[in-house]
Amino acid sequence: MIGLIVTGHGHFASGLTSSLKLIAGEPKNYAAVDFEETDSTEDLAKKLTDAMDSLKECEEIIVLSDLAGGSPFKTAVEIGYPRQNVEVIAGTNLGMLVEINLTRTFAESVKDLAESAVNVGKEQVMRFVYKPVEQVEPTDGI
Repeated sequence: MIGLIVTGHGHFASGLTSSLKLIAGEPKNYAAVDFEETDSTEDLAKKLTDAMDSLKECEEIIVLSDLAGGSPFKTAVEIGYPRQNVEVIAGTNLGMLVEINLTRTFAESVKDLAESAVNVGKEQVMRFVYKPVEQVEPTDGI
């Protein structure tokens, strides 16, 4: 199975994890890593290293982070890239997390899963546009 780590600023990871559990139940081979206000980047690096190490039974790991270029993203790349079995994605949303959590057991590889994550994440972003129903005047059909 592909291991899954969610990380981000503040309580992004634990908040999404709470929602994921409500929707899909307790995830397996999963870790949530929050980058809290009191954490240094060294603290974050330790947390991410511990999370990756806790998933040592997994052949590959995907990390879903909040912002591209943010400390959680950059630190996950710095720690994950040398391992050669870690993919890091930024811009995570709840729809993406639910989908990836449910499909990762069937994924061919972490690279395929990462591609799927990006596509699902994009598909989940949309704007509601109200379109009024056109009223049709009844006609005498006799």
